Amino acid sequence: MREQERGGADGAEDRREGSRRGRRESGSRGGRRAEGREGREDRQELPPQSPEEQARAICLRLLTGSPRTRRQLADALEKRGIPEEVSQQVLSRYEEVGLIDDAAFAGAWVESRHRGRGLARRALAQELRTKGVHATLVEEALEQLDSEQEEQTARELVERKLRSTRGLERDKRIRRLAGMLARKGYPEGMALRVVRRALEAEGDEADDLGYPGQ
Repeated sequence: MREQERGGADGAEDRREGSRRGRRESGSRGGRRAEGREGREDRQELPPQSPEEQARAICLRLLTGSPRTRRQLADALEKRGIPEEVSQQVLSRYEEVGLIDDAAFAGAWVESRHRGRGLARRALAQELRTKGVHATLVEEALEQLDSEQEEQTARELVERKLRSTRGLERDKRIRRLAGMLARKGYPEGMALRVVRRALEAEGDEADDLGYPGQ
C-alpha cells in the first residue's frame, strides 16, 4: 500500500515537473519569436537610401579597391541606375576633396605600366583614353617619358627576348622582335633600329668568342 502511495506521489511530481518544463520551453520559443518579429520590424523601419547616399557608397567602395578616374566612376554609377544629376554632384564633390584625381591617376599609371610592362607612349595613351582621362592630362602624364628613355626600355625588352629567338633566320628574328615592340606601342622605326643593333651586337659578341655569327 505504501509503495502504491509513493508511486502515485512520484508520478504526480513527474507530471508537475513536465508541466513546468513545457511552460519554460513554450516561453522560450515565444521569446525567440518575439525577438525575431522585433528584428524584422527594426529592419523594416530603416529608411531606404537616397540616390545620393547610394552614389557615395558605390564610389567609396570602388575607390577603396584602387584609384579610379571620374569617367570610370560615372560609368559605374550609371550602370547602377543613379540619376546623372546626382552622379555629377557626388563626383564633383569627391574631386574637390581629392578622392578623385585624374591627373595623379594618369601619372601613376604611366610610371607603373612603363616600368612593369615596358609599354611605350602610344600604348599608354590609348589605355588612359579608354579610362576616360582627358587628352590634356594624358599628354602631361606622358611627359615623364622621353624618346631616350623609351629606347632604353625597348633595348632591355629585346635583350630579354633575344635568346628565345636564336636558331631562327635573321629576317624572322627581326619580325618577331620588332612585332613584340610594336604591340607595346613602340614606333616602327625605333623598333627596327633597336632590334638590328641588338642582333649586330650579338654577332659581334659571337665573333669575339670565336663562334659563327647569327
